[in-house]
Amino acid sequence: MKALRNLLQRSMGARLVALFLGLLFAVQVASFSALRASLSEHAHRALPARLDVGDRVFQSLLDQRAQKLIDGARLLAADYGFREALGSNDADTIVSALENHGNRIGATESALLSTDFRLRSSTTQHQVGLERLIAHLSDKAMTGGSASTIALLSGVPFQAVLVPIKAPVTVGWVMMAFPLDARLAGDMGSLSDLNVTLVFRPRADAAWKVGLSGLPASEARSLADGPWEGRLARMTPIDVGGEELGVRAKWLSAKDTSADDGAVVALLALSIDDAVRLPGDLQVALLGITLLGFIGFGFGSIFTARRVTQPLRSLSESAARLGAGDFETAVEGLNRQDEIGQLARSFERMRVDIAGKQEQVRRLAYWDPLTQLPNRLQFRESVQAAMSAHPDSTIAVIMLDLDRFRSVNDVLGYHFGDLLLAAVAERLKRSTVRPDDLVARLGADKFALLLTSGDSALGLAVAQRVEASFDAPLVLEGHTIDMRASIGIACWPQHAADLDMLLNRAELAMYGAKRRAQGAVVYEPAIDAPASWTLSLLSELRQAVERHELRLYLQPKLELKSGRLIGAESLLRWQHPERGLVPPIQFIPFAEQTGFIRELTLWVFEATAREWRLLHDQGLDLVLSVNLSTRDLLDVKLPQKLATILQRHRVPERAICLEITESAIMDEPQRALAILERLSQAGFALSIDDFGTGYSSLAYLKRLPVNELKIDQSFVRSMETDRSDAMIVRSTIDLAHNLGLSVVAEGIESAAVWDLLRDLNCDHAQGYHMSRPMPAAELGAWSELWAARPHATAPLPALHLH
Repeated sequence: MKALRNLLQRSMGARLVALFLGLLFAVQVASFSALRASLSEHAHRALPARLDVGDRVFQSLLDQRAQKLIDGARLLAADYGFREALGSNDADTIVSALENHGNRIGATESALLSTDFRLRSSTTQHQVGLERLIAHLSDKAMTGGSASTIALLSGVPFQAVLVPIKAPVTVGWVMMAFPLDARLAGDMGSLSDLNVTLVFRPRADAAWKVGLSGLPASEARSLADGPWEGRLARMTPIDVGGEELGVRAKWLSAKDTSADDGAVVALLALSIDDAVRLPGDLQVALLGITLLGFIGFGFGSIFTARRVTQPLRSLSESAARLGAGDFETAVEGLNRQDEIGQLARSFERMRVDIAGKQEQVRRLAYWDPLTQLPNRLQFRESVQAAMSAHPDSTIAVIMLDLDRFRSVNDVLGYHFGDLLLAAVAERLKRSTVRPDDLVARLGADKFALLLTSGDSALGLAVAQRVEASFDAPLVLEGHTIDMRASIGIACWPQHAADLDMLLNRAELAMYGAKRRAQGAVVYEPAIDAPASWTLSLLSELRQAVERHELRLYLQPKLELKSGRLIGAESLLRWQHPERGLVPPIQFIPFAEQTGFIRELTLWVFEATAREWRLLHDQGLDLVLSVNLSTRDLLDVKLPQKLATILQRHRVPERAICLEITESAIMDEPQRALAILERLSQAGFALSIDDFGTGYSSLAYLKRLPVNELKIDQSFVRSMETDRSDAMIVRSTIDLAHNLGLSVVAEGIESAAVWDLLRDLNCDHAQGYHMSRPMPAAELGAWSELWAARPHATAPLPALHLH
């Protein structure tokens, strides 16, 4: 040591070597520290995301196990022998079936419950907590049909499901469960690098117990006692056995720690120390660089020192930039052929890989992968940016929703639906010509366009161009599809003061277009009223039935040749206590969407049958028509329900004509045809309403068991002045007669149209020229006034009846 000190004192070269070797050592230490700090910072940012992924993986495992239980329970519920034993109340067979099916899927606990969720039979040995478990499952099953949960049975965590037994109504419930054992931790370990520890306690004031864990017992116990409670939404660092773990708690049972039902929590953990620790190959590389640097400094002095330290500093800065999230700046020193160059290229590959993943994440966050259009998030940000960049301009948002898209998915499959959405996206992109305009897919079959400088007139023009683009059918994989869209337009600041209001009102206008069957609608304040009303419309409709607010109206149907009253169409009106007489257009479409139309149809049918009996007793032998919706034609019990009502009121089937629109038939033609066949065989007369406005074909028309066609009023009303409408009416009458059907023309508003239809041999007439719809009780008086007229086309004197 004394000799070395003497050498440094005597030799300037030795001092230089020692100085630069010291500098090299310092630089290497600084680089190592910066790299470690960068990795530590990056690890602490990345670990919560890895825990999120582990959380989803663990939830997926639980869902798979629950689905396995549900499938096993459903298989048992569908077993013929089990259902026979259930019907005969064979307790031994029921218990045997529960045991066999439970063993088949690994369920250790099985039970049969009555329809009111009382225990009938079981194979369980765990009685403690069973009643609370059944009560918890039954609460969920009351709303969802099937239910699953995790709870304690006799102090052991179990995963349980509850499935209804239907024949076809619910006749009982099957409950199956198995304990959460070490296989769950093993499955979690095989799918991810996270450890899962399951802890539980029977009461809120009890200590946590370890159920299962991928950690050693002592470490699992320390983890259970750690400060994770109250931090369920974020990662909690916990020191376990001298190692720092990042822990996230996932509550598996109901989150009510004050209850005595017990609690089960999964603790997902990964090592923070492992994430921060430098990889072995990187340590070896740094050590090699250090050794080479010392040798180079020993021989190259200042020149070598500069060539070594400067690149190291550059790499240190690159590491810091990577740690700070700068993935755009390239790493320096890539052209070097020495070890530093190798390290620089390794850093560069890491930078490029991370930048690519960042770009991929960003694209997934802002772009729709199917159509390659901006998604809802990017569209919102673009609209907000346009509002900020052009505070004095007008911005238009066009929102559109494809009509009948669900039918495409149902008939041709989701793959074809995806192809259709991509084709629609291409057409929408061609519909915008300005570079600043933006087309986006908001989700499902909903799209939007942003016009960064345009008013409602420009928005309407673009919407019309979009409508025109749908005129040409889409041809995909040999299928030709005609598509239409409902389009809504809203402008800022004319219609909205902020972003959310602008998008909301564009959507309201779109739904307004859908309700009105119009292609494009510009937002107006009147649209908001029905939209807000629909929030409580379903409950008000139910109350309307219970409070007898519904009214039956009848519109007469007459024979054209003689002018004789032969029937009437039953129409529904709602006498609202606050809004007065509500038009059908304001609640019938909503009832069809929610399925409540079935209850309204049965109400109208019941009222019609009751009114027919009263009219018949007055000497009027009429045929009353009742409209059926798409939902009605999907109800396989409809013929039986209608027959029961007719029997109750002593009304023959021939007295009722059921009217069905073309669109109702074409939504599910095969199923609708089967229902119509049964109705026809039962003796009901059937009529196709609004003929000519739907999508039916002659191939379906000739197969339908119908008795008459009703020509839509859009053709009848203008046939006196529009030659095309007159030709359509003439052709429809000839077609119907050739098929052996009678023809009803609705929408007659003048004597001239009456005469034209009579000359064309149309059979029956309906319209305001004869009478508007009237309360059902007034039809008898109206018929007397009508019969007293001098001739069929004479105007009826004004009546106070309606």
